[in-house]
Amino acid sequence: IPLRLVGSEMCIRDRYKEICKSYGCKAKVFTQMPANFDNKIGTPDLAILFTSTVSHKMAMRVNQKAEKHRFPVARVHSSSVNALHAVLSEYCQ
Repeated sequence: IPLRLVGSEMCIRDRYKEICKSYGCKAKVFTQMPANFDNKIGTPDLAILFTSTVSHKMAMRVNQKAEKHRFPVARVHSSSVNALHAVLSEYCQ
């Protein structure tokens, strides 16, 4: 399952990828907004927004893309490992 994690902490980016892999998901993690962000998001099966660490501009772009291409967006306040586990256990079964 392709995922996009947006607004995560840079220091635990690799840990996020490991956790997603353990749920059978492949994740791209965006800690900052790169050039061509809209194209790099693509059309994942799920986007996870860490609302405490994501910029308003990045969140708006993800929401617009999700609305256009009809993929779900999970909004999680905390960018903790436990919060990620909670979302993945709900969506990636």
